[in-house]
Amino acid sequence: MNKPKIGLLPLYLELYDRTMPEIRPPAEVFLKTIIKCLRNRGVEVVSTPICRLKKEFSDAVKSLEKARVEAIVTLHLAYSPSLESADVLAATKIPIIVLDTTPDFDFGPKQSPEAIMQNHGIHGVQDLCNLLKRGGKPFQIEAGHWKKSDVLDRVVAWAEIAKAVSYLKTARVGQLGGYFKGMGDFAVPAEILAETIGTRTIPARPALFSSLIPRDGDTEVKNELAAVRKNFETDGVRPETLRRAIIAGIAVRRWVKQEKLSAFTFNFLEVEKNYGLPSIPFLEAGRSMAEGIGYAGEGDVLTAALVAALLKSYPKTTFTEMFCPDWKGDSIFLSHMGEVNPALLSEKPRLIEEESPFAFNKTLVKMAGTLKPGPAVLVNLAPDANNDYTLLVAPVRVLKVNGENRMVETVHGWIKPLMPVVDFLAEYSRAGGTHHSALVYGADSKEIIRFGKLMGWKTVILI
Repeated sequence: MNKPKIGLLPLYLELYDRTMPEIRPPAEVFLKTIIKCLRNRGVEVVSTPICRLKKEFSDAVKSLEKARVEAIVTLHLAYSPSLESADVLAATKIPIIVLDTTPDFDFGPKQSPEAIMQNHGIHGVQDLCNLLKRGGKPFQIEAGHWKKSDVLDRVVAWAEIAKAVSYLKTARVGQLGGYFKGMGDFAVPAEILAETIGTRTIPARPALFSSLIPRDGDTEVKNELAAVRKNFETDGVRPETLRRAIIAGIAVRRWVKQEKLSAFTFNFLEVEKNYGLPSIPFLEAGRSMAEGIGYAGEGDVLTAALVAALLKSYPKTTFTEMFCPDWKGDSIFLSHMGEVNPALLSEKPRLIEEESPFAFNKTLVKMAGTLKPGPAVLVNLAPDANNDYTLLVAPVRVLKVNGENRMVETVHGWIKPLMPVVDFLAEYSRAGGTHHSALVYGADSKEIIRFGKLMGWKTVILI
């Protein structure tokens, strides 16, 4: 993963500066020590001046917002009254991680009374956390001695997944064609997504796409055809059909760049007829995920944003659906119409030309291949009551396909959850899981749970 960027916010009491200025220098030394230790763990640290009063906290948080840090880590260098900082921290959209530590490891009967002033920040932590909780502000806290425990490693683990949180909260998701009519589980109004998560929905304008479609003789088409033929098996696709798929993909890619999109989604029933695309852009959906752009099918802005956020930390992520249960094999068949992150396929991805009743231009190009075997995490973001959300996290194993495989003309794979499939499917739907998900390789389920907790969502782990 890329280096996380945090803002370190040191808290202190103005009264001490007025009455006991001699205790400030040791606190400053401790602050520098913590900064050094975090940087040694691969974290980019943006530190603010030591804050004591509300105006100082306000200025500090504004500076961290301007610096686009992915998390704010608070460090109590002494007691700090919560009313100076709580409102400011509650108002920011940046995730809050409370580091509860002190300079000294041993504070038993033999400790010097003078050391009290350097080690009493914990009741400032308690004061602040109470106010944050009462105000409904999500936060995470890790406690322990900075040197004699793994507390800094735990803070870094939160900071690493905070990249995904920050990305989701600022995501711009292009929606091409609106929601698939009648699908309700993932459908959340744009204004609710913006209010509750921060994700913005950017509807595609049909008139815009006419200006994005490559014209005859466009060298980009030639270059893209060469790239696709290099990276995909294309023998099963006629040159003109492949060319139409490439043209559609270039138009989508230009749209993503022009609108500065984090992700996109399209309704496959509308993109050709209403937006002038010469092909349904299934190929571009897969290629975009391989480049870190989120995607989900059927106009699903919510899952597209989720995929984009997960890709920020885990490049081996793809959009997927649980299609069919294999009751006999105690596994679940994953598939979709032709979209997958090609980096997750166990062989060189093949392109297939298919006559489809869903295609306005009669034929479409889709990807086919088998998902790589190995451990993965199935992640689902489900809308819940009262405009809230539940994050479902399921550690799974993607199974190796042995023997005959008649699914080779599709994107496909089988997953085995940790619990029996009969129980897994029931528990998944009891928790409200939708039929659109992300499959993540190279992640620990605990890391994904941290993501949900930083967002303040209910998290359900299916084990």
